[in-house]
Amino acid sequence: MTLAELSLIGDLARPTRLTVPDLLGWRQHRVRVSFECATSGTQHHRFAGPRLYDVLSDAGPGFDPVRRKDRLRFLIAVSGADGHHALLSWAEIDPDFAHAPVLLAVSIDDTPLDHAGPQLVLPQDRCGARHISGISAIRVDGGYDYRPPTPATPGRGSAAAP
Repeated sequence: MTLAELSLIGDLARPTRLTVPDLLGWRQHRVRVSFECATSGTQHHRFAGPRLYDVLSDAGPGFDPVRRKDRLRFLIAVSGADGHHALLSWAEIDPDFAHAPVLLAVSIDDTPLDHAGPQLVLPQDRCGARHISGISAIRVDGGYDYRPPTPATPGRGSAAAP
């Protein structure tokens, strides 16, 4: 049986493919989590793994580190092999902002996830809807650059006052 791999892709200096054994190279964190599931009630689990922030930081996200707020436009899309998806903002995981302890779990209840693949664990979420099993890809996207619309000039696409 082969090891599951996840792809780190997008606006990264060092996109890569990682396995659960690769993820053991980062500092490991342990958390106990309770999720309130709509279909099966409250679930209690123990997870261990590196922080998502640490793994993505090592991959070299494409924001300008000198411009502190530049990273606020970056989004993180996590995809599971089963078709589930979750979206996070960089600010959620960044220590200068929300500093959420989001994990890429390499084990659940002391069972290694080498063949099933890592899991996205958000201990701060009351419900487990953003928990992704068998992560297949994580895309970092810095393309979000919202600019408010400029007021229309009369005679150019806006109705002139009567």
